[in-house]
Amino acid sequence: MVIPLIAALLAPTNPVAHYFYLIFHKDPFRGIYQPNAFDLSFEIPYFTILILLSIYGLHRYCLTYLYLKHRRNAPKPAAEFSELPRVTVQLPIYNERYVVERLLEAAARLDYPRDRLEIQVLDDSTDETRFLAARRSSEYAQGGVPMIYLHRDHRQGFKAGALEEGLKRASGEFIAVFDADFVPPPDILRRMVHYFTDSHIGMVQGRWSWINQDYSALTQVEAIMLDGHFIVEHGGRNFSGRFFNFNGTAGMWRRAAIEDAGGWKHDTLTEDTDLSYRAQLRGWKFVYDPTIVCPSELPVEMNSFKTQQARWAKGLIQVAKKILPAVWRSDQPLAIKLEATFHLTSNLAYPLMVAFAIILWPAMIVRFYQGWFQMLYLDVPLFIASTCTVSGFYIVAERTLYPRGWWKRVIYVPFLMATGIGLAVSNAKAVIEAMVGKPSEFVRTPKYRVEAHDHGWERKKYVRRRIGWIPIAELALAAYFLMVTNYAISRENYLTAPFLALFFVGYGYMGSMSLLQTPLRRLWAALPSLMGERIRRAEPAT
Repeated sequence: MVIPLIAALLAPTNPVAHYFYLIFHKDPFRGIYQPNAFDLSFEIPYFTILILLSIYGLHRYCLTYLYLKHRRNAPKPAAEFSELPRVTVQLPIYNERYVVERLLEAAARLDYPRDRLEIQVLDDSTDETRFLAARRSSEYAQGGVPMIYLHRDHRQGFKAGALEEGLKRASGEFIAVFDADFVPPPDILRRMVHYFTDSHIGMVQGRWSWINQDYSALTQVEAIMLDGHFIVEHGGRNFSGRFFNFNGTAGMWRRAAIEDAGGWKHDTLTEDTDLSYRAQLRGWKFVYDPTIVCPSELPVEMNSFKTQQARWAKGLIQVAKKILPAVWRSDQPLAIKLEATFHLTSNLAYPLMVAFAIILWPAMIVRFYQGWFQMLYLDVPLFIASTCTVSGFYIVAERTLYPRGWWKRVIYVPFLMATGIGLAVSNAKAVIEAMVGKPSEFVRTPKYRVEAHDHGWERKKYVRRRIGWIPIAELALAAYFLMVTNYAISRENYLTAPFLALFFVGYGYMGSMSLLQTPLRRLWAALPSLMGERIRRAEPAT
């Protein structure tokens, strides 16, 4: 009774108290003050979720601030080796028939002394990739390239297991890793290795660039999403002295750092982040150099993109459960502990987004009847903190990379926000599986060697996984938000309509593309044979 009474007394002058007055005040004419259970059942979870999302949104502001403040601290090698050390290049592949030859060709062109270089082709393939990789590796070896082909007849430990097996046979003091969809430039080893003249450096990470970012609207969005990660996140964390992670490829390790941290482990789906945190907790320093650029291929198919994002989301939560207790027990500064916590738990936002999406309509109705004023001083600031931080985050990244034409790319930011919302269902499922400890195999992202607009992927075959119930749930949420948007417009709540439309577009785009691309792809692949059969039937008998 005390809180409602105080709220009632202060309501005319205090807007926050007035808000509590509206919630707890049931019948002003009878003078009875008690909680309105119906309103509270929606408003408590609504504001709880919105506040949590706002905290993660404000963290993006902090990362942007850290990057802008410390961007002049971009690293440079302290010295150069008078004699280049021995480097082992590891190329982990699994059923990469379309890109393996491109990868091996790029590896063969690496500008590094042949007597100090070893290239390991770590092949776990079960399809014709095995024969392509073995033949091409043999041809390069006969031509003088120090390339070794190593094949496993199992996938124990997946990529981490392959890297671990390769490390046992490696002769290099430093280990560079490049995934199958990357095309390392010839000078990348020389540019990375000199950082290791500092004996405290354990890993050097380069920046990813994109071969096919102009292929479609999806690849444009993917490129901007990853630009934000590599420019603002990596830059903000590393340049300000906080922990950051090896990205699994386009980087070089000191072998001693890998071994000192306990080696590659395969109990998470993001073995790169796991090893990164273990090594930094052991005292090894990491370097991120955004001027060292390695081209890569973005997923061009929706289901491949969603699989990749879900694997990363699940893996980070697995690493959080495994590593954060050790982080908080360590003697690291509070700033590093907090940043590590935000980094590794950031994907918890996806289950929150799904819950928020479901509860938004009834909460909107309740808030609408409480009046515009209450919505303006509570809802709007939280919405801005949770969503508008995205635009600033990515605008800074694009202005950094494209100072002249950045505005041409920023026009994709609203679609990027919708795409991020659309990922919520599949990523929420992955996060919940990680939280409850459900194991899953490492599902690699199919690569099709799509480098230009006229390069198709529909006729290229991979063993496809079942898409399951998620696209149906996404389309159901799209229909739900179409009704929510219509409701907002019918109540002349025009300010919320664009925000609600992002949910409709995001879920509709994800669900429809996931369903449509599968049958369309099969039809396109079968079209030549179908047309051939039709022509044969039309030909006169001879």
